[in-house]
Amino acid sequence: MRWLAAFVSIVAACAGAWAQGPSTGSGQAYPEKPVSMVVPFPAGGAVDPVARVLANRMSELWKQPVVILNRGGAGGNIGAESVARATPDGYTLLFGSTSLVIGPSLYSRLGYELLKDLVPVSQVITSPNILVTHPSLPVNSVKQLVALARARPGQLTSASAGVGSSNHLSLLLFLSLTRTNLVHVPFKGAAPAVADVVGGHSQMTFVPIPGAIALVQAKKLRALGVTSAQRSRALPDLPTIGETVPGYEMTSWNAVLVPGGTPPAVVTRVHATLMDTLRTPAVREALAKLAVEPFGNSPEESARSMRADLAKWNKVIKAAGVTLD
Repeated sequence: MRWLAAFVSIVAACAGAWAQGPSTGSGQAYPEKPVSMVVPFPAGGAVDPVARVLANRMSELWKQPVVILNRGGAGGNIGAESVARATPDGYTLLFGSTSLVIGPSLYSRLGYELLKDLVPVSQVITSPNILVTHPSLPVNSVKQLVALARARPGQLTSASAGVGSSNHLSLLLFLSLTRTNLVHVPFKGAAPAVADVVGGHSQMTFVPIPGAIALVQAKKLRALGVTSAQRSRALPDLPTIGETVPGYEMTSWNAVLVPGGTPPAVVTRVHATLMDTLRTPAVREALAKLAVEPFGNSPEESARSMRADLAKWNKVIKAAGVTLD
C-alpha cells in the first residue's frame, strides 16, 4: 500500500499549495521578498521624500522592505523605462510623476508606452506650484502681472527647472491663456531657478511650495498665485491663478505604477496597501509638512486621468513648438 500512502501525500501537498495560492497569481502571499520602488529622479529632490514616506509605511504593512532606488535622467524617462522592462511580478514599482504624461509630447522616441508598458495603480498625491516674483517687480497680483507683461512684451523673464519641467509647463499654460510674451530661462533644477529670481536676474518663476514658502515668508520672493484649481492648505490666503485666468490649472501628481502584464491580484494588493498608507495619520502629517495633498484613486480612474493629461499637455506643448530631440 506504499503507492496509496504516496498518493495521499501528493494530494495533501497539492491541496496545501492550492490553499496558499501562487504569490504573484493570487496576490495572497505577495510580497514574499523585498520590493523595489524606483524614483526616476535624483535623491534629495522634491519627489524623493514623498516616496520615502510612503515606502516606510508600506514596509510596515507588508513586513517586507520597500527599497527606494533613485534612477534619474532624461526627465524621469530612464527610471520609467527600467520599470517598464522589469519582470511584471509586483516586485518592481515606479513612483512616477507628471513627467510621464509630458514626455510623449517632448520626445519623438521613448523606450516604453505609457498605459501599456506601465500600468497605474493609483495617483497618490497632488502638489501645485506657486507663481512667485522678485519683490522689486511692481506687481502684487496675477492681474497686475498680466497687465505688465502685455505692456512690456518679451522683456520679463521666467526661470524654470528645465525644458519640460512642471515649472516650464506652468509657464507655457500661463502664456497660452493670457496671450503674453515672457522669456523662458531654463536651469538644471528648481533650486538654481529660484536663486536666479531671488538674485533679481529673472523676474519670476513657478515653483513647488516647499521650495519657496520660506523665501516668501522672509519677503525675498512675492507669491502671486497657486497653480491648482483650489487654494492650497499650506497657503490658504494665496489666490489661485485660475481666479484671474479662467481655465488655468496645473497640478503635479505622483503615482505608483507597475510593469504591464502584472497580475491583477497583485495590482489589487498594492492598491489596497497604498490606500491604507494614505489613511495613516502619521503619513498624512508627514505629507502635510511636505506641502503635498494625499489623493488616492482606483487604477481605472488613474488611467483616465493620465489619458486626459496626455491630451492636455500634447496640445500645450505642440502649440509652443517645444521638443527635446
